[in-house]
Amino acid sequence: MDERRPGEVSADIPEEAVAEALAAVERREGEGEERAETAPDPEADPAQASELARLRDELALSQEHGRKGFARLQEEHDRLLRSAADLENYKKRAARERDEAARFGVERLAKELLPVIDNLERALAAAPAGEPLTSGVGMTLRLLEEALGKVGVKGFSAKGERFDPHRHEALMSVATSEHLPGTVVTEHQRGFTLHDRLLRPAAVVVAASPAPQAGPSGEEPAVTASASAEREGER
Repeated sequence: MDERRPGEVSADIPEEAVAEALAAVERREGEGEERAETAPDPEADPAQASELARLRDELALSQEHGRKGFARLQEEHDRLLRSAADLENYKKRAARERDEAARFGVERLAKELLPVIDNLERALAAAPAGEPLTSGVGMTLRLLEEALGKVGVKGFSAKGERFDPHRHEALMSVATSEHLPGTVVTEHQRGFTLHDRLLRPAAVVVAASPAPQAGPSGEEPAVTASASAEREGER
């Protein structure tokens, strides 16, 4: 009769197998202890410790050289970027200067020709109409203005316009009640532009408010509110 306790398992294992397993376990433990005893200890071996220290120093030196090399590469990269930006700015500036030279290179010559136009206009105004000479002067003036217009020179008249100090040059002012104060009443010379640049301002005479007349008793007449405001605006 089987007298096993509850939970116990019976197994028929030969004693030879058990002995062989125990022997294998003992062999593995012995090999582990032997490897632990024969493993090199860098702290115990001065030669290995020195070699390890040398390798560590070489690694630290290599890392330091790498950091310095990276810093130099970064500086060189920044320098090349700045050089490229300077070159691009130079190209833009050179292109702009070349364009301005092409557009305004005739400025000096055009200024020298403006008095010729003024004299031709005076001669045309003084010559009798219908004369062959008058027609010839008018044709010459027209051809000269067309030639200057091809390079961007254009004339403009200021008569009847509001005085503009940026485009007009006031030679004098004349008191008149026929024109509003600040209006150009006479033009002695036309103005000229070269593309969008003022080449010569127009020489003009500007209207001014007439002086108030004295009354019978020698006193100035009463000034209306609108006239007073106008004078204050002129001041």
